[in-house]
Amino acid sequence: MALIKCDFFSEVLTLSTSMTVILPEETTTQIGLKNNRSDGKLPVLYLLHGFSDDHSIWSRRTSIERYAAEYGIAVIMPQVDHSFYTNMQYGKKYWTFISEELPRIARSFFPLSTKREDNFVAGLSMGGYGAFKWALRMPEQFAAAASLSGVLDIATHIKKDREKDDPVGNELYYVFGDQDLYGTDHDLFAVVKNLLERGQELPQLFQACGTEDFLWEDNRKFFQFAEENNLPLVHTFSAGTHEWGYWDEKIKEVLAWLPIKKS
Repeated sequence: MALIKCDFFSEVLTLSTSMTVILPEETTTQIGLKNNRSDGKLPVLYLLHGFSDDHSIWSRRTSIERYAAEYGIAVIMPQVDHSFYTNMQYGKKYWTFISEELPRIARSFFPLSTKREDNFVAGLSMGGYGAFKWALRMPEQFAAAASLSGVLDIATHIKKDREKDDPVGNELYYVFGDQDLYGTDHDLFAVVKNLLERGQELPQLFQACGTEDFLWEDNRKFFQFAEENNLPLVHTFSAGTHEWGYWDEKIKEVLAWLPIKKS
């Protein structure tokens, strides 16, 4: 595998930013690593970071490079600050960046497939929310999406944060301002209901959360909602908290679950 730190300029953000990229490489003599690389355009996983992290965190805290090797998949890990993958009320347009500009730029640099069946998105915590938000608001772009310990009930989560006088709650003011998020395009429950009303095909969904995680209630509520509405969702709930040992194990499960087409 090739591990690349890619610095580039974003017209949407009007600044230089970064992404960490993993590209498959066909090798036969590396010790302890099974590599696979198909000809042609590569399947791609957009892998999103959490609130306190950046584009480098998945490669620093997990073995994502080693896990991805056998699947022949490219992994794109962008930097989005504290944005919640949103066009911030008082800040940068990170939703436009992530959903429109980033794929275009990444495809201009690297041989990535544009086909829906070859495109996937996953993330943890804030990034778990971002992964489901991106895939559910643009279901024509993704075959599958995975959330690990995601902030899946964003409207209730933000409402509770506003009641606290803490740095996180204050930071989120710059993202969402004072708006009520229930029923908006930020609210995953509302986004899903809209898709179902239109009869649009949903991507396959994977949800994981530890039962001792502080976001467990968010995840339990979304799972119950998915069951009630017959969403194409696979779930795994087991003992665990909001920490990297848990996510390192679960990202392996996500890669094994993704419907990656074999060459």
